[in-house]
Amino acid sequence: MTTSTAKPSGAKPGGSRFTLPSAYTILFGLIVIMAIATWIIPAGTYDLDKTGNPVPGTYHEVASSPQRIIVDSLLAPINGLYGIEDAKGTISFYNTGTLFGAIDVALFILVIGGFLGITLQTGAIQAGISRLVRKLRGREKWMIPILMSVFALGGSTFGMAEESLAFYALVITVIIAAGYDTMTAAAIVLLGCGIGVLGSTINPFATGIASGFAGIPISDGIVLRLIILLVSLAVGIFFVMRYAERVRRDPAKSIVFDLKADNDKHFRLEEQGDGDGGAAVMTGRQKVILVLFALAFAVMMYAVIPWSDMGIGLPTLWWWFPEMTGSFLLFSIVIGLVGGMKEGKLTDSFVNGAKDLLGVALIIGIARGITVVMTNGQITDTVLHWAETALGDVGEAGFSIVMYLLFLPLSFLIPSSSGLATVAMPIMAPLAGFLHVPPALVVTAYQSASGLMNLFIPTSAVVMGGLAIARVPYGRYLRWVWPLLAILAAITIVCLAVAALA
Repeated sequence: MTTSTAKPSGAKPGGSRFTLPSAYTILFGLIVIMAIATWIIPAGTYDLDKTGNPVPGTYHEVASSPQRIIVDSLLAPINGLYGIEDAKGTISFYNTGTLFGAIDVALFILVIGGFLGITLQTGAIQAGISRLVRKLRGREKWMIPILMSVFALGGSTFGMAEESLAFYALVITVIIAAGYDTMTAAAIVLLGCGIGVLGSTINPFATGIASGFAGIPISDGIVLRLIILLVSLAVGIFFVMRYAERVRRDPAKSIVFDLKADNDKHFRLEEQGDGDGGAAVMTGRQKVILVLFALAFAVMMYAVIPWSDMGIGLPTLWWWFPEMTGSFLLFSIVIGLVGGMKEGKLTDSFVNGAKDLLGVALIIGIARGITVVMTNGQITDTVLHWAETALGDVGEAGFSIVMYLLFLPLSFLIPSSSGLATVAMPIMAPLAGFLHVPPALVVTAYQSASGLMNLFIPTSAVVMGGLAIARVPYGRYLRWVWPLLAILAAITIVCLAVAALA
């Protein structure tokens, strides 16, 4: 899942090399900074319309409400989760009209973790990809677009990232046997999943959380995100296939040619050791589980789309986080039972899966605490007013591009996609409303920028871990991939600008 807390990678034990602090530390530090800011930034507010959204041009200053730097900073994440009142007054957020905390989002993340934990425990996903690899033996050229598409589908729907590390050894052995290099193999997995996340359609960890805090259904903007996904994936596949064929014709063209002998020996010995590259036999039960896995996301997608508002004669269920959480909980139980799990193993798998995402749930609470401090200190509207004044003349297309460019450094500073969405959306979504830009464009700008950064930042455990498995030096990967990164950024910017003008 693309919700990494960005453990620093690459530093040697006992060394003095600088590494960025964890996302937890960064976000809590921002809470303290915001608490200090409430003593400096003038307090102000907008008038609200009937739906609870700020009315442009109605900003006015009010009496300051500075926050207690220690006490309120410690209470902010707790209040952010529960959406309760504190000593200063009621916490409220735009686009809701009611008290709103992040507890429903945090619980959704934990249940999704349990759902993925049970599914992965059955081995269905691993066996499905292993079977696909075996079927493509002898036609390895077509393995590149097919596997990249499969990994991109995982990234786009459920934020496949850390899970992909299990497939590197399998893909590498087959790719090397076909005459390619480890860079090709690493790119298939890393860029496949990463481009899928960049063009997330219903990824609950990026699109879902951002849409929730922007106050819109996850289906809003899905057509644009699908276009970005398909175009970016096509470009990525072309980029990798072009390099792979060049290496197959002339191995000296490989960026890891000097490591070829050692890599060939290492990975081919591994392949001989397990007989089939670690591939598992796919059972009929696992096929049913894969169908149920896909059905869980299809149900979520159907249930959140406002069919009646679109003039389509299908029942509108108006689901939101509580209903989606309940649905994934049901599918978790069904998949566990179909997988033949006994009660103890089913619950253990669910708890272990949820435990893997506990850090993500905590990050959401900490990140929401920033909004709590700003709201209680009544400086959120002041920041909105400053941004409204600064961006008031850039136009809709310009605003979309500025948002994207702003999210790039923010994604490096806050590498957790969930944390960034929780921090940014309460400010960016109302700001988009001032310029009549759909909030869905802000969501797309955020997730595309975050997805792009997580294709190469050295604080990503997925990037550094995948390259380490493939024995590809990070510096060489960076020199190889930067033209593709520039193209992907250009694609996103063009799509955002066109969508804003449409």
